[in-house]
Amino acid sequence: MKVFGFAGYSGAGKTTLIEGVTRGLVGRGLRVSLVKHAHQSFDLDQPGKDSWRHRQAGCAEVLLVSKERVALMRELRGAPEPGLDAVIGLLAPCDVVLVEGYKHAPIPKMEVRRAAAPASPLHRSDPWIVAVASDRGENTHLPVFPLDACGAISDFICNYLALRAPDCACGSCSAGTGAAALG
Repeated sequence: MKVFGFAGYSGAGKTTLIEGVTRGLVGRGLRVSLVKHAHQSFDLDQPGKDSWRHRQAGCAEVLLVSKERVALMRELRGAPEPGLDAVIGLLAPCDVVLVEGYKHAPIPKMEVRRAAAPASPLHRSDPWIVAVASDRGENTHLPVFPLDACGAISDFICNYLALRAPDCACGSCSAGTGAAALG
């Protein structure tokens, strides 16, 4: 599976951009998965539900399965947080894994910047940042895209990762397949 990340400070617009890019990649016939890193504690479960009760009783993992989705909840209970490679290994095969967060991971990524959230540009010190999405002009040698240019960013990712879906007729996807590992 090929991997492409999005990095930026809170409030920069990463989630909104990734949502549009996902639609663009899926519209090209690609199978897309996402890993989102949460910096704070979170819980998808609800107190009193069977799955919550099983976790409270001590289950290390609870796997919820229905005809519409599967959700795995794993209790770390003091174990170290798994790294990006381990988390990606949990995913079913797909053409591309988009990553939100994991700002310092050694994967190709796009920096997302917003003028309202002025912070030091990450691309000046991170050699893994290969492009920037911003609502202002950026002084960089990297490709720069407007924050709302989801189609152009989807094209960029297809070309950068050499992704091509069998039924993609957009003409902008590169030759190759999405099944090879990023080298």
